[in-house]
Amino acid sequence: MQAGKRRSQGGFTVVELMVALLIGLFLLGGLLTLVQDNRRSFASQNQLAQLQDAERMAMTMITDVIQSAGYFPDPTVNSATLVLPANGTFAAAGQAIVGTFSNTPPGDTISVRYATNSGDGIVNCIGQSNASGAVATYTNTFSVVNGQLVCTMNGTAYNIIGTVPSANFTGIVVTNMSILYGVTTTSSPNNVDTYYTATNVPNWSNVISVKVTLTFTNPMYTAQAQAQGSTVPTTLSFQRIITVMGQAGI
Repeated sequence: MQAGKRRSQGGFTVVELMVALLIGLFLLGGLLTLVQDNRRSFASQNQLAQLQDAERMAMTMITDVIQSAGYFPDPTVNSATLVLPANGTFAAAGQAIVGTFSNTPPGDTISVRYATNSGDGIVNCIGQSNASGAVATYTNTFSVVNGQLVCTMNGTAYNIIGTVPSANFTGIVVTNMSILYGVTTTSSPNNVDTYYTATNVPNWSNVISVKVTLTFTNPMYTAQAQAQGSTVPTTLSFQRIITVMGQAGI
């Protein structure tokens, strides 16, 4: 090798560096997209789990109340007509259930009343029981108001679940409540064979069971996904059939 000749040095050209940088940007973009998709999926699944928990709590509250419809303590002293007199909501003395029907959201309402003795453990629609030291009568009315399932107990409204919907809120929103009332039209007194809306119930004293359907906004639904052809429904519905224990002979 000639002493004056320089050794050639290896390296990357500008084009090679730009190509490598472009490949790196593509990989980084894909990674960020994957992370964002995972975050959205986790958030949606978390909201769905919260919705299921809220639905279970709401149905539990409604079930406890409807099952107790018409109850009164110490039948040797009290009677249904004495403890549950007629008033503006309940047309007949002793009547324990009444409702209203609407075929448009937010849907139907249901009112249930019963009397409890102090310390008997029978709960009202906010999960409390009578501790007054005397017989107390509870009137519980369930309705959907501004995205919330509300119970109005003895004139005071309580939010059970849900939040008022807004443009940027994707939490639990109740959109509708549907109520059907099961009665018997045959000689069998405790077997339901027909369900009626509130406007068609022939005799409120013969209601044996109540079919409750709650509808919520679907946390998995997005307008963008819908525009891209997604088949995810905008709402989710949950249904439960509840037996009125006093009417079913339980």
